[in-house]
Amino acid sequence: MATHERTPLRTKLFYGFGSVAFGVKDNGFGTFLLLYYNQVLGLPEELVGFAIMLALIADGLFDPIIGWASDHLHSRWGRRHPFMYASAIPVGAAYYFLWSPPSGLSPNELFLYLVCISIFVRALIACYEIPSSSLAPELTDSYDERTSILSYRYFFGWWGGLAVAVLAYSVFLVPDANHPVGVLNPDGYRRYGIAAAVIMTVAILISAAGTHSQIPRLKPPPPKRRLGFRGSIAELRETLSNHAFLVLFGFAIFTMMAVGLAAAIAIYFNTYFWELSSSGMSLLASLNFVSAALAASVTPSLSLRMGKKPAAIGTSLAVLVLAPLPIVLRLAGLFPENGSPALLPILAVANTVVITLFIIASILVSSMLADVVEDSEVTTGRRSEGVFFAANAFVQKAVSGAGIFASTLLLRAIGFPRGAKPGEVDPSILEGLALVYTPALVLLFLIAIALLTTYRISRESHDENLRRLGRTGS
Repeated sequence: MATHERTPLRTKLFYGFGSVAFGVKDNGFGTFLLLYYNQVLGLPEELVGFAIMLALIADGLFDPIIGWASDHLHSRWGRRHPFMYASAIPVGAAYYFLWSPPSGLSPNELFLYLVCISIFVRALIACYEIPSSSLAPELTDSYDERTSILSYRYFFGWWGGLAVAVLAYSVFLVPDANHPVGVLNPDGYRRYGIAAAVIMTVAILISAAGTHSQIPRLKPPPPKRRLGFRGSIAELRETLSNHAFLVLFGFAIFTMMAVGLAAAIAIYFNTYFWELSSSGMSLLASLNFVSAALAASVTPSLSLRMGKKPAAIGTSLAVLVLAPLPIVLRLAGLFPENGSPALLPILAVANTVVITLFIIASILVSSMLADVVEDSEVTTGRRSEGVFFAANAFVQKAVSGAGIFASTLLLRAIGFPRGAKPGEVDPSILEGLALVYTPALVLLFLIAIALLTTYRISRESHDENLRRLGRTGS
């Protein structure tokens, strides 16, 4: 059974490595999917956004079921690992088909295809990600050690997604004789889908096998009971009514709306607002490796010195200020013009700092969610790691999808042209994009931070929860 002792490095590495699969999927959905189906395949942007949102919401409805099932599964391989092993090959296969739709589909048929295959991808990755991420509070009870463990998970998640994105920009999405703009090359997306599918499957299998030896140390499932449907719903409602969880749930709602909006719009800003080349976008993506490494190395010590809540609020505030700053300066005429030698270096530094701060905040908030497990156990007498992480995954999927859908409405509202080429978009349209996007992003982050200020679990209260449960504090 997990304790407050330090988790072996080997376990942290294998646990973290599995998030490569989630990182690849998340990067693909957030960075490429809207542009591919809209600008490359010609599906109207409102249909792409609506399809993504429907798929994310539908898939998110499965997450609590998966979380509850992984909390209660009785097997010789524990509660989590059977789900992890079973999802590996189906995840890769579904992700491949996302980027290889049948040719000759009508817009309505392509819309339905996108909805269905997106649901499959999201639901299958949830069968891995929810049980896998739920291992964090089981591997250790320690307030600070959990931050360290989750730092590895975020490190590999970001590095996995970024590595495949860089591979896409530099190898697959490159110009050819028929496609002078690399990100508009349809053949590149099919090759990207093959590579990403293989990487996701391998990452899941390595992580599951690498953490298999920890199964005897993990928390056992609760005794089998016949609750019935109403009893299960009542138990689930009691679990999810925890105050600290509701705070983090609200924080996730507004943060993921901002992230979904920013991720979907970023490639439009890079392609049309800043007019970066594929190599320039590849450089920005490559520097995010630095951000992930810095965040993973800094976050545990930051949590130790400041505590999770103050550090998370401080880094989130910094993101709120710095993320829209280049756009604001451009609108004010205080930023280098497109094509200037100074433009890409400045954007690279700004992006690296913002992403580092955002990853730090994300690690801290995930570690705060892990501490909710004991806070809830004190009240309910039950450990519900899977339910909490599933609910968190649900809001991230559904609300991030709403953010992506909002981005398509934004593009439609300002009249962004379909099939547009860099340098040929009306400047008034690009200015309108910036004027709508920037205040929306700031408002969403402000609401999220305000909610986070009401979170109540500290190192001291977590140790008190452990003592009340008969365990030693960290």
